[in-house]
Formats: sequence, structure tokens, C-alpha cells
Amino acid sequence: MNLVVVSNRVARGKANEPMTGGLAAALLPVVEKSGAIWVGSSGRVRDGAQMEPIVEVEQLGAGALALLDLPAAHYAGYYEGFANSALWPALHSRSDLIRVSHDDYNSYREVNAFVARALMRFQKPDTLFWIQDYHFLSLGAELRGLDVKSPIGFFLHTPWPSRSVIDSVPHHRELVEAMLAYDLIGFQTAEDCENFASCVRVDLGLKIRDGVVKSRYGRTRLAVFPIGIDADKFAQSAAKAVSHPDVSRLRRSLHGEKLAIGVDRLDYSKGLINRINAFDRMWSMHPGLLRGVSLLQIATPSRESIEAYGNLQSEVARLVSEVNGRHGEVDWTPIRYLNKGFGQGVLAGLYRTAQVGVVTPLHDGMNLVAKEYVAAQSPVDPGVLVLSKFAGAADELDTALLVNPHDIDGMARTIAMALSMPLNERRLRYEAMMAKLHRHSIQQWFADFVELLQDTEIDEPEIEPLPAAAAGLLAHSSAPPGARYH
Repeated sequence: MNLVVVSNRVARGKANEPMTGGLAAALLPVVEKSGAIWVGSSGRVRDGAQMEPIVEVEQLGAGALALLDLPAAHYAGYYEGFANSALWPALHSRSDLIRVSHDDYNSYREVNAFVARALMRFQKPDTLFWIQDYHFLSLGAELRGLDVKSPIGFFLHTPWPSRSVIDSVPHHRELVEAMLAYDLIGFQTAEDCENFASCVRVDLGLKIRDGVVKSRYGRTRLAVFPIGIDADKFAQSAAKAVSHPDVSRLRRSLHGEKLAIGVDRLDYSKGLINRINAFDRMWSMHPGLLRGVSLLQIATPSRESIEAYGNLQSEVARLVSEVNGRHGEVDWTPIRYLNKGFGQGVLAGLYRTAQVGVVTPLHDGMNLVAKEYVAAQSPVDPGVLVLSKFAGAADELDTALLVNPHDIDGMARTIAMALSMPLNERRLRYEAMMAKLHRHSIQQWFADFVELLQDTEIDEPEIEPLPAAAAGLLAHSSAPPGARYH
């Protein structure tokens, strides 16, 4: 088997590379061990109207990393435009933040076609392609247009929203139909899978039987694969990291107070405003916790050129300043707010230091920070996870303290409860969550998906009349490389 994994973002395998529980952090260890080829953006763009893909390959453990320069003419429209100003807000049920043009959609399709051409150098008789995330919804269709017959799988790391939300994305039906070029589509939760199935049934008029839909491409299986982590490895990193200078300085600075920690990209889906308001409310409701607990909030800047992100960064900074001004003292700061990333090793030590982990997104595909926080805890004296019920991780980590991130008072009471939870209860909750992490590890996720993709029955597309709902939507998915998508 020759496995080719494709994602927009890649990790270089450096121990100190800043990562906060996302796709790159999850894929790195399994790619290193599996021998797969991991293809993704180099972070560079190149000029040239008809540029040909150039791939730079380097070793990554037992596998390889293949870095691709993307076309400058289309990169902004693809990445900042359609992917992150249309798809990302819609996938996180924020259709009010969609800002997109038809040129952005054209650029998104052009980049997908460009990456498909680059992947042809890795095509062999035994190749499996595994495409990752919302940047490449139409990549499978572009590969089929290049006559690729190999099994092609796709995994969505974000949620898939209800039909009423995804309907707000221009060309959404075109994209849903293009996704049926994949032999296997994986989702984080059963709800995400059912939401996508609803789009297929209603928008395309296609039937789904036993999780399989037939289209002009052939059969596509829809399935749920909750992504995990290597809990034992992360626990070992956490135990070792207590001596790291950053972790040691944090411990020395606490002076007996307890610590809560939040680690997120600076993104509106993460619920940072609501979280800070909840801590503000907690200190007002429970003045005895003043000087008794502080919040370390790490918020790594992200997509700063997009207006919604720039506005969020300003709003969070202003709110942190107000809360610290209201509750702080000359020798005590309630919220320690850092706008920078840390490597996984350091993060593991920071998680272990904190008595409470706060993971309270408004909507999230999985949120591996929740799983990392649990794995980092000392089995003898574990901390407590406060987790949004709208994170995919809540389906598994049901012994966390689950909260509604829109209920500020409720979150404030729950955080206070976490701080006073007795040791026996903390241990019971921790042990139940660790058992889940061991059962649903990153290695199991990887193996389960690849095994099902290998077992995919490759059949010839069935030529039959299209349902009326799908008529007229298919021209773009089979367009030749370089075609425009207006």
C-alpha cells in the first residue's frame, strides 16, 4: 500500500513547533510511523499563469513530507476567501460571518485542481489517497477528472452544519456533489454525518442505504471516525515537562493559588469572549476565589488578515484588560493572556500544572485540546475538565463537567464547582475519560479509516438520469485543469 495523505497545513516534526491540538498535531505521529507521504502547502506561493506544480520532498520519520508551492494568483481567494471566509464560518454555524465572492470560489476550485495535478506524481497501482479537511472538498472530483481510479478517502475535521446553514454558502450543492467522488467520507460525530446525509438526500435527491450513496461517480460510504490522541505518549511528555523552564516559572509564580488553563487558536468558534465573561462573573459571584485562582489563556493568532479575526483579537484584548482592571491587585493578575503558541511538550507541562482545563468552544469538530488536557493530568491528583457540550469531544468525554458556552452564569458556577471538587471524584472522572482515550486513540482512528478505505469496492460509475435537484450542478466537478468556475 502506498498511502498519500493530503492537507493544507502540515507539521515539520520539530519538537518545539507551536501546535494547539489541531489537524497537523494529530497527523504528525501517525505519518511518521506509517511511512505515508504527507502532501501539503509549503507556505510559499509562486507567480505564473500556467505554473506547473513543483514538490519539495523531505524525510519525516518512516514517511515523507512533500511541500507544494501554491499559485499566487489564486491563493488569497482560495485560503482567506472561500475556505476561511465562506466554508469555515458556515461549518461552525456562523453564516452571519460569510464574506465571499464568485472569484473566491473560482480560486478555491483552481487550487484544488492544481493540487490534483501535483498528486499525479505519487500515483501508483497500489496508491490510496486520503484527503483532509474543508480546504479540499472538490479535490477528489479533480482527481477523478484526471482519470484516477485509486481509492480516495476524505476526512472532515470540522463539524458539518445543518442544511439551513450550509445553504448560505454559494455553490454549496456543487461542492456536496463533488464530494461524492470520494469513496469514503469520514466525520467526527454521528450528527455531522447525518447533517451531510441530509444535504445529499434533499439537495441532490439521492438515496442513502446503509450509509452508502450512489452517484455518477459510483458508491460513497459515509462513516464516523472520532479522532483521538496518543494518550500514553502525551502523559509521558507532561510528566517530563515539569522541569521545562517555562513550566517551572509558571509553577513558581502561582504562590499557592490554583490555575485554570485555556489553549486555543484565536478564532470566533472557540468561545473566548464567553469564557472570559464567565471568569469575570465567577469572581463577582464568589469573591473568595479572588487571588485563589487565575486563568492562563493562550490564544495563538490566526488568519489575522481576515476582518472577523482582527476584530476578535481586539475585542478579546479589550475584555481581558477590563476584567483584570476590575478584579486585579498590584501583586495579582486574574487573567494571564498570551498571544503566542507553544510546542506540544511545553503545553503538556502547562496542562499538568492547571487544576482546571477550560475547553468551551461554541462549535467544534472534536477539539483535541480537551483530550490532551485529560491525558496530561497526574493520575494521583488529576485536574478537572470543563468542556462545552458543543465540542465533538463531549460525545466521548462525558464525565467531564459539560457546559453550555452561551450560559455565562452556568459556566461560572461550573468552573467554581471544578475548583472545589474532591479528590475521589476527580480521580473517577479522570479514569473514565482515560479509558475512552485509550479505546479511541489516534492510531486506532488512522487504522480504522485506512482499513475501510482499502476495502472500498471500486466500481464503474452508474450512468443513470440525475434527480431534478442535482441537474445542472455537475459541469464544474469534471472540468479540465485550469478551467474557470464562475
